[in-house]
Amino acid sequence: MSGDEELLLQVLNTAPVVDGEPVEQLVGRDGVVLAKRLGGTGSDEELRALRGVRDALQHLIAGRDGATAALQSVLEGVRMTPLFEVDGIRWQLDAPPELAPAARVAQAWTLVNERRPGRLRPCANEQCNLFLIDRTRPGTAKWCSMSTCGNRMKARAYATRQRAAQPSR
Repeated sequence: MSGDEELLLQVLNTAPVVDGEPVEQLVGRDGVVLAKRLGGTGSDEELRALRGVRDALQHLIAGRDGATAALQSVLEGVRMTPLFEVDGIRWQLDAPPELAPAARVAQAWTLVNERRPGRLRPCANEQCNLFLIDRTRPGTAKWCSMSTCGNRMKARAYATRQRAAQPSR
């Protein structure tokens, strides 16, 4: 997994569902640790921007309306600056300090979409709030984890088939 993929999934998956309720991980100590891994300080403004980018990207990936406008509003003031080098142009992220970690996540999303188009998706378990990057050859991965969501979904499907096969009493 590339660094961009790892970075993107780390942030996208910071609101897992535990016991039926979403758990916010971009707050407190956990949020500060992640923001620092992204080159930030963990300030309240950084964490707010990270939550905004995460939420906007989750909606965008899931195909919900208004996601691009939300992403644009969170990243207002972020620019890419060209740096001319001997072998070509390299684009450098230019962002206010409080937006830099969130901008890195948005940049990682762009790179993942360019390298693996159509492979970033939400888990097929509707009771899960996690995302995956499908690395299978045929592009058929459905679940964030086969050992959790995959097994649950297959067990539900089996139970549904068994109930349907039972004669009515």
